[in-house]
Amino acid sequence: MTTNDTTTDAPTATPTTPTTRTTPTAAAAGTWRLGGREINRIGFGAMRLTGMPWDEKPRDRDTAIAVLRRAVELGVNHIDTAAFYFLPTRSANELIGTALYPYRDDLVIATKVGPGRSRAGEFEPYARPEELRLQVEENVRQLGVDHLAVVNLRWGSGLGKEPGSVAEHVGALTELRDAGLLAHIGVSNVSAEQLTEAMAITPVVEVQNRYGLTERADDDLVALTGEHGIAFVPFFSVGAAVPGAVPGGGDATGEAEVAAVAEARGATPAQVRLAWTLHRGPHVIAIPGTGSLAHLEENVAAGALTLTEDDLARLDAIAPPG
Repeated sequence: MTTNDTTTDAPTATPTTPTTRTTPTAAAAGTWRLGGREINRIGFGAMRLTGMPWDEKPRDRDTAIAVLRRAVELGVNHIDTAAFYFLPTRSANELIGTALYPYRDDLVIATKVGPGRSRAGEFEPYARPEELRLQVEENVRQLGVDHLAVVNLRWGSGLGKEPGSVAEHVGALTELRDAGLLAHIGVSNVSAEQLTEAMAITPVVEVQNRYGLTERADDDLVALTGEHGIAFVPFFSVGAAVPGAVPGGGDATGEAEVAAVAEARGATPAQVRLAWTLHRGPHVIAIPGTGSLAHLEENVAAGALTLTEDDLARLDAIAPPG
């Protein structure tokens, strides 16, 4: 199952130098204007709230609600979700609504459409353009809003939609935007060519792709989105390094180098990886996801971590640009 979360609930490393007891807020990461709304560059990915399909049991509901409320307390004002983020007894959208409704005026909730899942959790045939309205309306209903702030067309790996044109689906979303069901359009798991195709049809406010310190095949997209003032929102930028955390996780490449930088900065390896993504450009927005209050605070604090030029050179050398 694909997600768009960028961190995991792996054990938290203990920094070797003392850290302050005061938890930095998401504002420490700086801001970006997403679809006309100012958001902090450390956001929150909702996928892990329910627990992952391979977990032994769903996450505790009360804890998930507490995590969402604490995230907003810490200044998180950008939450990424989807109606297809659910387990039989948990739904990310329902948890968000329960925890945060009525929503703060500055909170931007972005969701995704395209993939469909049965009640049993199995992925169904990818939505045809004319079926996107039902998916958008489902998100509207679950979140309890009049319209959605940002809707991403979730394309790409594992969904049978890797190659080919996105034009018909993006065109369908523009019609739904004109009908008042959504405000802004983004794309996920796309190539540079597909982004260019989408931009020829409508303004695109964000791109969500799998990207991180050791997964840099989309360096070209990071540059392209920056040139066009589009937010680049990486997912799995931490989870890819942790065995069992996400599909394909467990890449130990650069582990020693990351640990050395973390030790020097009094941080954790996960914080270093998140900070590295934020250093890729002012338009890069992190959406680390977690079901743990402790890891939430760790993730938010990563936005305050400054890496030196030497740190960045050492980290950049781990995996050459894709």
